[in-house]
Formats: sequence, C-alpha cells, structure tokens
Amino acid sequence: MLGRRMGRGGLVRAAATTAVVAGTATAVSGGMRSRQDAKSQQAAEAQAYEQQQQQAQMDYAAQQAVAAQQAQQAAAAPAPAAAPANDMMTQLQNLATMHTQGILSDDEFAAAKAKLLG
Repeated sequence: MLGRRMGRGGLVRAAATTAVVAGTATAVSGGMRSRQDAKSQQAAEAQAYEQQQQQAQMDYAAQQAVAAQQAQQAAAAPAPAAAPANDMMTQLQNLATMHTQGILSDDEFAAAKAKLLG
C-alpha cells in the first residue's frame, strides 16, 4: 500500500478513519481520567471523614479528662467556710444602704437598728 497512490476518496477515507480513531482514543482517555478523578475524590472524602471521626474521639476524650480532673479537684478541695449568717456589721451596712436609697424612712431605720443592736 505504501507504493500505491491513493485517490482522493482514499485520502478522505483515511483521514476520516484517523479522525474517528483519534476521537475514540480521546473519549476513552477522558473517561478513564474521569473515573480516576472520581476514585481520588472518594478516597479524599473517606480520609477527611476518618480524620473528623478521630478528632471527635480526641475531643470527647479530652472533655472526659477535664471532667475527671475537675471532679477530683472538687473532691480534694475543702469546702469554703460559710460566713456567719448574723454578721452584725453586714446587717448594719444593709440597713444603712436601704436608708440611703430611700427604702427605709428615718423611723424605720432607727427601729431596725435598735432591734439589731439589742
């Protein structure tokens, strides 16, 4: 065939065949690339999901450790001493504040103060 001359129809047919083969090769190559890209995307999503799960587990473990430490500290710490309920100075200051704010009249303030002081 190399030695023979092709006619115009033969050249057109050869060119058409070459175009079809090239187009098919491009389509197959593109399809393979699309499948490879899809597989890569799925692998990346699976890896991201796995990392999110691991992070969630680490966050949960850290929360549990903090809660355990707080519970341990609460159990070890002594209870704060309660302030005396009948602290006379505090009660006098409260009466004076109420008198200054106009909640207690002069007579009410004097009566409450006298009762408090005994």
